[in-house]
Amino acid sequence: MIYQRSSDERWIGALRMGYGPNGKPLRKYVSASSRGEVVVKLKVLQREFDDGLLPRDGHVTLSVLFERRCDDVMRHQVEASTLTNYASIAKVHILPSLGHKKLVELNVNDVDRLLSLKRDDGLAPSTVRRIRLVLAQCLNQAIRWGLLFRNVAVLSHAPKASRPEGRTLTPDQARHFLATLKGHRHEALFALMLSTGLRRGEALGLMWSDLDRDSGVIRVSRQLKRGAHGLVTSDTKTFRSRRAVNLPRTMMRTLLEHEVAQRRERARLADKWTDSDFIFTTTRGTPLDPRNFYREFRKICDQAGLGPWHPHELRHSAASLMLAQGVKLHVVSQVLGHSSIRITSDVYGHLLEPDREQAALALGALLWDDNDDTT
Repeated sequence: MIYQRSSDERWIGALRMGYGPNGKPLRKYVSASSRGEVVVKLKVLQREFDDGLLPRDGHVTLSVLFERRCDDVMRHQVEASTLTNYASIAKVHILPSLGHKKLVELNVNDVDRLLSLKRDDGLAPSTVRRIRLVLAQCLNQAIRWGLLFRNVAVLSHAPKASRPEGRTLTPDQARHFLATLKGHRHEALFALMLSTGLRRGEALGLMWSDLDRDSGVIRVSRQLKRGAHGLVTSDTKTFRSRRAVNLPRTMMRTLLEHEVAQRRERARLADKWTDSDFIFTTTRGTPLDPRNFYREFRKICDQAGLGPWHPHELRHSAASLMLAQGVKLHVVSQVLGHSSIRITSDVYGHLLEPDREQAALALGALLWDDNDDTT
């Protein structure tokens, strides 16, 4: 459709781009001083529209997009806790300032300004990066739906995140921790986390069917956590989190001793015991609540004279101790179940300085006889 506007005699062209949610036709307009120029502009628009370079619905706001993605996509793909976290980040940090914006009007400067304001408000870089990620994922959905052709969140500047070096038990502290555990009902649980680096949910989600007694290998495929209606199990975080972990011989013996002790508990309680097949349970056979697990861990640390520690620091200690013993980075990454070796390198790369120094010495000796005292 092409017509001349009477108010200023400019030529106007309109391209129909489908229909909106209300059933009304969607149009994009161009203008020029002559009819011929409008014809050229409309042809360009039509080409871009046919190639998928123009959004089909220019009236969708960011708030509407978030709502549609939650209802039509995420609700069927992620766990309820993940969806709640996603919606909370959008509601608190993104939509108050950008929710009214039409997708086609959202630009990189809008996102950069949002992230800058969040940093000015005192939010940690990791939190601001999470906000940017949630926005970028939502805009990617808009691209898949043909509502956008570029992701301005991806083009924005992510704040630099300095990854703090977590605490790790020294070899002496680790041995003292294990000595303090001797005879404790959860000795096998905490020793397993220290010797394998399992996450808390992964350790609590283990079942006896996961243990191969002949090979000394335990398979990690689920996690136990608290959901909206109590304790639930779910798949591990990522594909690489599902893994097989070889156990130290002493750790295997400790697990088998734990199994014998559990059988005695089950026999003593008889029909009052809940047979759940979990390796680590309460005194009645039910799964261990992660919150109770945390309180028990803190008590043991106090008994060992270590002060307040977090269970996740057992995982960090396991990785650090493995690297200190010369275990290769890619093997440590596999044992921990990281989604990529880059994550392992980012967290534990500072522990590889002796290896890098050794590499420099080896090449120096090969190329320049650096170890020759006569030079």
